[in-house]
Amino acid sequence: PSGKKAGGAPVNFVYHASRMGAESYAISAVGNDPLGDEMLEEVEKAGIGHLIERVDHPTGTVLVDLNSGNPSYTIIEGVAWDHIPITTEMIALVQRADAICFGTLAQRSETSRRTIQTLLSHAPETSCRIFDINIRQHYYSKELILTSLAHCNIFKINNDELALLRTLFTFESSNDADACMWFVETFKLKYMILTAGAEESIIFTPGHVSRIRTPVVEVADTVGAGDSFTGTFITSILKGKTLSEAHQSAVAQAALVCTCEGAWVSV
Repeated sequence: PSGKKAGGAPVNFVYHASRMGAESYAISAVGNDPLGDEMLEEVEKAGIGHLIERVDHPTGTVLVDLNSGNPSYTIIEGVAWDHIPITTEMIALVQRADAICFGTLAQRSETSRRTIQTLLSHAPETSCRIFDINIRQHYYSKELILTSLAHCNIFKINNDELALLRTLFTFESSNDADACMWFVETFKLKYMILTAGAEESIIFTPGHVSRIRTPVVEVADTVGAGDSFTGTFITSILKGKTLSEAHQSAVAQAALVCTCEGAWVSV
C-alpha cells in the first residue's frame, strides 16, 4: 500500500469479524505518541472494539514492500505490542469469548507471550481458539509453534508457511493434504485452514475437506487477505453456517480485500 495504513493481524481479524456482526475486540498496545493517537483514532473510526493499552514504548510500525502485489515485511522491534500488559478487563473479556485468535509474532517478546498464553488459559473450553501462525521474518521457533498448537483447536496457515513447517516437522508423505491431516489428528483440531494464494484454499476437518478455487480479481495488494479470510470464516461458523457456506464467504471477502490497498475495505 502507499502511505500509512492502520492494521496488524489481530486488529485486521477483529475488523472483519465486526463487519460480519460479531461483538469483537482487539487486545494490543500502542505508545504514548502521535502514531498511537492515530491508531486509536483509526480503530474507533472503523467501529472496532478494543482493549488497547497505552505503554511507554513506541507504537508498532511495519514497512511493507510490494512485489507484484505480494507483500514482504520489515517489522520494527522493541515496540508497544512487545509489551502488552495483562489486565483484569482482558481476562474478563476472554472468559466470555466465543473465539480468540492469536499468532506467533506478538509472542516474540516474553511480556506479550506471557500475556497471550495467560489469556488463552482463561478461554472457555467450548470456544474457538484460532492459531493463525502468521510467520514473519525469524520471529518463530518450533517450541513456540508447539506451545501455540497445544492452546488451539483451529490452525490457519498459508502454503509458504506449510513449506516452512516441513523443515520443522517430519512428515511421512510429501502431500500437502496428508501434512494438514497430520496436524488435525495430532492436535485434535476442529479445522485446519490452508490458503494457497491465487490458487485455492482448503479447509480440513476430522471428517471432511472443503476446497475452493481462488477467484480471479485485479489485485491491488494482498495485505490482510489472510486475516479477512479467517475473521469471516470463524464468524460465519459461529453464526451457524455450514463449512461450505463459511468457506465461500471467507473466499469472497479475501478476494475483495485483495482489490483494495491495505487490510481494511472502505465500502
